[in-house]
Amino acid sequence: MLPAEQLSPAPNGKPLSLLEGIRVLDLTTSIAGPYASLLLADFGAEVVKIERPGRGDDARAWGPPFLDGESLWFLSVNRNKHSVTLDYAQSAGLDVLHSLVKVADVIIVNQVGKSQKKLGIDYARLSEINPRLVHVSITGFGLDGAKKDQPCYDLIAEGYSGVMDLTGASPESEPQKVGTPAADLLSGSDAAMAVLAALLDRSRTGNGHEIDIAMVESMTRFMTPRIVPYLGSGELSRRSGGTDSVIAIYQTFHTADHPITLGLGNDAIWKRFCDVVGRPDMAQDPRFADNAGRRAARSEIVRELQKMLLEKPSSYWLDAFASARIPSGPINRLDQVVTDPTLTERGLFYATRRNGVAVPQVGLGIRFNGNFNTHRKDPPRLGEDTRQAFHTWLGWDDDAIQKLDDAGLL
Repeated sequence: MLPAEQLSPAPNGKPLSLLEGIRVLDLTTSIAGPYASLLLADFGAEVVKIERPGRGDDARAWGPPFLDGESLWFLSVNRNKHSVTLDYAQSAGLDVLHSLVKVADVIIVNQVGKSQKKLGIDYARLSEINPRLVHVSITGFGLDGAKKDQPCYDLIAEGYSGVMDLTGASPESEPQKVGTPAADLLSGSDAAMAVLAALLDRSRTGNGHEIDIAMVESMTRFMTPRIVPYLGSGELSRRSGGTDSVIAIYQTFHTADHPITLGLGNDAIWKRFCDVVGRPDMAQDPRFADNAGRRAARSEIVRELQKMLLEKPSSYWLDAFASARIPSGPINRLDQVVTDPTLTERGLFYATRRNGVAVPQVGLGIRFNGNFNTHRKDPPRLGEDTRQAFHTWLGWDDDAIQKLDDAGLL
């Protein structure tokens, strides 16, 4: 049995509708742009996903693994959307796209600026059609600068940002990519956040906006707590397996069976920790009275703590630390993540049924007045909503849509 078969169904009740009435055109592929439109769709926006006839979003081909003929990467970021196939590289198809733009509130693209202009989907062109339009570009390096026309993926953005240089066991070890497409998800989140701000401003002023999201900048901003200390001190952090935090004791430790995380972020937590592990003498040692002192003696303290923690299993320590309100936790594998009661009790994971197959999803993880239900529609098959979208957005009849199909535009 697949793990998805064991998930609970989608939450009951009316889905979130905070963006009800907002129409979004999503021309993007892969992860960053689709993640941005996923967030907007979860908030209640109506998202029409414009895809290339016959091929669709690049992520549809990313696999294995596949489920019911669909890439699981694609399924992870495309719920609540309507798939429309349209070849807008042809002039007649572009006219159709521009008709959709007239009635849209937001459009999201991930082509570089030069390609946007060539295709007729840049802000200058589309704002003439719809002055109230919020136009979002998600590119690797932004719409200006020396690298504005260069392609980019998450991996490249992570390398630029410094996160790969600081991820790994030691300065001698190889730099490591983050274990999820961090730059994609961060830039997608930035795009959705910027759309919300632009829509709020438009409600006051009536003005549209051009939003320029650069993946390398979103990922680099993620490194702010590392970059600012370097700029202000000249101290260059290096790969250390996460043991060089400004907090003295903030790292992983081995226990008698499984490793755990432990963060002793202030003096009160430090004292409670010392009581739990039976070392009140360490709490009373003036050398360890504050974080600066504990940082100076970090190696000595870590050696002592590691010896003690190896004496008992992780479950013992995690229970004891939880009782004393000491920040700590397991290091879960993915199979443990999706069954961890801390995450499952709030309904973060669920599955819907399509063709009798359980389609797994990770929920929004944000609640409004206790409501966390976002699911309105399964991730779409390629082009399954083409006719419906033209009916509802443009009021076109079947004959008009059939002509587009006959012309090879759909």
